Amino acid sequence: MIQITELTKSFGDILAVNRITASIRDGAVFGLVGTNGAGKSTLLRLLSGGLRPDAGSVSVDGEPVYECPRTKARLFYISDEQYFLPGATPLETAAGYRLFYPDFQMDRCRELFQKFGLDEKRKIGTFSKGMKKQVSILCGLCSGAAYLLCDEAFDGLDPVVRQAVKSLFAGEMEGRAFTPIIASHNLRELEDICDDIGLLHAGGILLSGELEHMKLNIHKVQFVLKEERPAEEVFAPMEVLADDRRGMLHTVTLRGERESAEAKIRAAKPVFYELLPLSLEEIFISETEVAGYDIRKIIF
Repeated sequence: MIQITELTKSFGDILAVNRITASIRDGAVFGLVGTNGAGKSTLLRLLSGGLRPDAGSVSVDGEPVYECPRTKARLFYISDEQYFLPGATPLETAAGYRLFYPDFQMDRCRELFQKFGLDEKRKIGTFSKGMKKQVSILCGLCSGAAYLLCDEAFDGLDPVVRQAVKSLFAGEMEGRAFTPIIASHNLRELEDICDDIGLLHAGGILLSGELEHMKLNIHKVQFVLKEERPAEEVFAPMEVLADDRRGMLHTVTLRGERESAEAKIRAAKPVFYELLPLSLEEIFISETEVAGYDIRKIIF
């Protein structure tokens, strides 16, 4: 398990990561989502040991990550900004990784290069963005690392390759101790594969936990009342995150148990009501609006 405790990192006057405390459990796909500049990429670099934290710590099964080669060998970091040695080929890149990852599976890596149509002897500098990302992902899967840290893992991949990579992740998790940690702006994609989610905003973590639990704890209710009443009054003492009104129709997002929400709206004797499922994108928007990141302020 990865344990993050009071983790803080600044770049000059910019506070990129602000006292984050969270845990990432083994054997589950962890999705990291956040607003632009929320600190996702910085957090991944801190988790990999590539950056020294200003304060706080990152540990894997109780062992520190920073300046600990033994722990770093359990982590494989894939940056959104792909970098390879000048003139390097996929085969040479894999051979380089084998120097740092003792369990690197070279034969399997070469086989995967072939299956994905990647010429192992062609210079990576001539590859497209998506092909470069494939090289990194395949090397990461074959490294033997227990944790694969992916910054925008599926960016640049076509739909067929995306599904192939997801299948490889699933197979790896079934076959050994393997935990993918994926930072992405594509919430719909993460919703399909993630077990746990961390929501970041302004360098801090708003919410972290199992995706299904999040969906069970946040609800959207549409209703029309015979006589107008504030949503806060109807659902008190539940926390109302948003109330979007279109004439008499209310669309309310609130936090709490589904049974309580339904009991509250029934007690108000509405003309009509309906409980609607929330997507990860809607949960993200609701949580960040509470934190002051409101799309309406940007548009209007």
